[in-house]
Amino acid sequence: MNYQDLEIWKIANEMVLRIHELTFNNIPKFEMFETGSQIRRSIKSVKSNIVEGYGRRKYKHEFIRFLVISIASNDETIDHLKTLYQTKSLTDTVKYEDLLKRLEELGRKLNRFISAVDKGHRS
Repeated sequence: MNYQDLEIWKIANEMVLRIHELTFNNIPKFEMFETGSQIRRSIKSVKSNIVEGYGRRKYKHEFIRFLVISIASNDETIDHLKTLYQTKSLTDTVKYEDLLKRLEELGRKLNRFISAVDKGHRS
């Protein structure tokens, strides 16, 4: 098993691709370098911290620390998405609601994964 087998990584990877596409095709060009850049970086941080935590999985506290950072980056991504929608830079309500729902689901799954690691970890 490797990190690519984790459901949380698969969802994070999907979200990286979908948000990348969103920021280049569904928001005004000026946002590509403002909030668009921020949201791309925050969602990539979600995925990267899952990978880095997995790489440190031998050490429970290190694993959990990176997963917590991943949750924080996911929350940041949600906030950037909401900002794009509230400022009307993103006007596609269906796309917004779908992305928001998927990011919220990812946050719940990250929290459950942390609980599982905390309870079942063997050094």
